[in-house]
Amino acid sequence: MITYLPSFIRKRIEGRPNLQKILGNIGWLFFDKILRMGIGLIVGVWVARYLGPEQFGAFNFAIAFVALFGAFVSLGLDSIVVRDIVREPEKKHEILSSAFVLKLCGGCIAFIMAWASIFVIRPADSQAHWLVGIIASGMIFQSLDTIDLWFQSQVQSKYTVLAKNGAFVVLACVKVILILNKAPLTTFAWAALAEIILAGVGLLLFYLKQQTFRMLWHPSLDRSIRLFNSGWPLILSGMLIMIYMKIDQIMLGSMMGDKAVGVYSAATKVSEVWYFIPTVISVSIYPTLIESYHKSEELFYHKLKMIMGYLFWGSLLLGMIITRFSREIVALMYGASYAEASSVLSIHIYSGVVVSMGIVFSQKYILDNTTRVSMIGTALGAIANVLLNLWLIDKYGINGAAISTLVSYIVPTVSLGLLVDKRILTTHIESIYYVLNKENYAKFN
Repeated sequence: MITYLPSFIRKRIEGRPNLQKILGNIGWLFFDKILRMGIGLIVGVWVARYLGPEQFGAFNFAIAFVALFGAFVSLGLDSIVVRDIVREPEKKHEILSSAFVLKLCGGCIAFIMAWASIFVIRPADSQAHWLVGIIASGMIFQSLDTIDLWFQSQVQSKYTVLAKNGAFVVLACVKVILILNKAPLTTFAWAALAEIILAGVGLLLFYLKQQTFRMLWHPSLDRSIRLFNSGWPLILSGMLIMIYMKIDQIMLGSMMGDKAVGVYSAATKVSEVWYFIPTVISVSIYPTLIESYHKSEELFYHKLKMIMGYLFWGSLLLGMIITRFSREIVALMYGASYAEASSVLSIHIYSGVVVSMGIVFSQKYILDNTTRVSMIGTALGAIANVLLNLWLIDKYGINGAAISTLVSYIVPTVSLGLLVDKRILTTHIESIYYVLNKENYAKFN
């Protein structure tokens, strides 16, 4: 593949196998996300147009509500499992199987909690009961995503891409069929569940193709306890993250109704689709950051600032472009019934600037084993988001929810930098101009 690249790019990566492996992994992940962004937006917009703001809002309310319990599925283990496999490759099967058992138990608990909670929140809304119950059951099958962590640790994300994209494309076609046949709202929830199951089965098949049956997983109680002890702060952190990522939709639904959620969700679908870029880069660069971290602090911070700097300027430029054409984008994609979404999009798109930097910087908390610090920042951000939503939704409606989200995303970095460790804040600030220095770029390896 290298031979097909332009000569000026080829010269920079020839003789650097680690960089080639990372770029190849990023390429597969970008293919995955671009395919999802393309097909997902087309089908997603079609679904939104078909359902209308009211039903589309009810569907997204259910998704946001279930997401609040998603931390019990991951249990904060994802980065920890990848880290442990890189450190102890000979223990890979013990680590993976122990993580799988924990995730399976967590998924069952999350399902019960989500379904029970919706009966309390909306006791008379049978449609919400069905939507939440169907969507929440997918968290049980998400335990199979543990296999993806193995592929991440080996920088082999192409297998994850093939498995999940296969399921995604199949179910995208199913959604089109549902629209053409004027299917009811709950069938789209069943389609979402089917995608999770099919993707999990695909991951399992790819894993078994690489591993012999004599190397079966063997969960360890001691390993499970150690993983849980390392991950439990991230469970709380994950819950808090979901609160201040999804609470805006839940509070909008409670304060303004499902139609407001539908309009707001239409805007955030466009805004959040770009989050795949920092996620892909973070996943691919994580093994390299682990190596740099153990070599020297200077090298680690050098790479961290460079990556964060590129993401800052890229996200800012994207935000300015989207803001300029927000009305045209919403009108073209969703139609007149979603016109109010353009102002939400103009505000919410800048959340990507903060999110992209935060996704990369969060790897430092894993490597430092200071996830409790991250949890404090997340708690402050979640509290800020709830309070701001109570104030600004009442004052500015759906635009108030977008403003609340943007401001609350900044709160953890600033508060932790001022109260806990100033390097948290200075790293974010320095990364903005660090990438513009040619000498720093030349040292990046």
